[in-house]
Amino acid sequence: MSYIPHTDAERQQMLSAIGVQQIEDLFDAVPQQHRFPALNIPPAMSEMDIMAELQGLAESNEHGGDYAVFRGAGAYHHFVPSVVNHILLRGEYLTAYTPYQPEVSQGTLQAIFEYQSMMCTLTGMDAANASHYDGATSLAEAVTVAVEASRGKRKKVVFSNAIHPHYRAVARTYHQGTGVEFVGDGGPRSIEDLANLLDDTTAMLAVSYPNFFGQIDDFATLAERVHRAGALLVFVANPIALALFKSPGELGADIVVGEGQPLGIPLSFGGPYLGYFAVREKYVRKIAGRIIGETRDADGKRAYVMTLRPREQDIRREKATSNICTNQGLMSLAACVYLSLMGKHGLRKVAELCYHKAHYAADQIAALDGYNVARSKPFFHEFMVECPKPVKEINDHLIAKGIIGGYDLGRDYKYLNQHTLICVTERNSKEEIDALVEGLKEAAS
Repeated sequence: MSYIPHTDAERQQMLSAIGVQQIEDLFDAVPQQHRFPALNIPPAMSEMDIMAELQGLAESNEHGGDYAVFRGAGAYHHFVPSVVNHILLRGEYLTAYTPYQPEVSQGTLQAIFEYQSMMCTLTGMDAANASHYDGATSLAEAVTVAVEASRGKRKKVVFSNAIHPHYRAVARTYHQGTGVEFVGDGGPRSIEDLANLLDDTTAMLAVSYPNFFGQIDDFATLAERVHRAGALLVFVANPIALALFKSPGELGADIVVGEGQPLGIPLSFGGPYLGYFAVREKYVRKIAGRIIGETRDADGKRAYVMTLRPREQDIRREKATSNICTNQGLMSLAACVYLSLMGKHGLRKVAELCYHKAHYAADQIAALDGYNVARSKPFFHEFMVECPKPVKEINDHLIAKGIIGGYDLGRDYKYLNQHTLICVTERNSKEEIDALVEGLKEAAS
């Protein structure tokens, strides 16, 4: 006998609450001739004919491989070695469930352990989880950890305006109704201005490294001031940039979060992505997500287990602080394979290519009449450009030439109207960069 939890009276109450009389009213948008049971399904087709039709439909979509991509703003067009996908498609990984039973999950557990170890090395932290939905979710979880670290006594969170605007919005959504107060990101502020907002109610201060505009700020004294105020310092960091610059750990960070998509995960029309999260050891028991430890079994052999996390995250959901889905393990595996393939020298080479190609592009664009490249701070592989025309007009011209132009900063920052954010990665050739410059020149005239 099927278990149906709602009575007819309860269903009627729910329908009344949303302003309809019967369930059929919910399907008004579907034409009558296409509703069950008269679905008007076309005649059956052979598998070969269906595949041909689906292939034709798929080819009508445009994707990153069809264009020279110069847009980043949180999702980056990096080269992904083919072996990453080949390993992900192995059945034991692709269909793996949460590894509750270590005796049958050693492969998955070891892969997660290796991922966490490499993320700790990259960020300069003591521990990392695997993982969160995306970079925005990771930042929201950092707020949770910071507030809990003060035992709920501190509820003020200082955000830099130069953190990705979507990340800040998600963090606010996560913590609405919890009493957390977000300050600092209402307009452009220097690192000094942010530090001046610290007081004895501050739980954390968060900065971006590089920031949303691709710039590298000076954090020399920030950690000391944050810790003197009794707060935690959080870095939102691009993992590729960490192969080239000082780690957040060296700069005094307590928590490091960010988007792991650049580490072997394609653009994929926006997801699924990977939110990485790394902390100092003293906060490891407060974080959500899977944490894998290495131990020895009864026979003295190396073994891996989930550790240092409350089971409430999976079972007693009313007491959980977060919900982490199984598929995040697959995304952390992609990053693990990518990092293993690249190694520290290969990853640094990718970062160097991004850095030098971006600076070549910036030099060429700066020489164009009507364009002004922001050079007040060092930058990594993204940079701001003030344009002589609305960014949409310029991007419309570029797309006709097979080029995806920069991100329109005026969408999120009103004071940056007619400013575009150009991104250059290792995938952009000199010929593509020169074509971009020529396209910008034509668009201006």
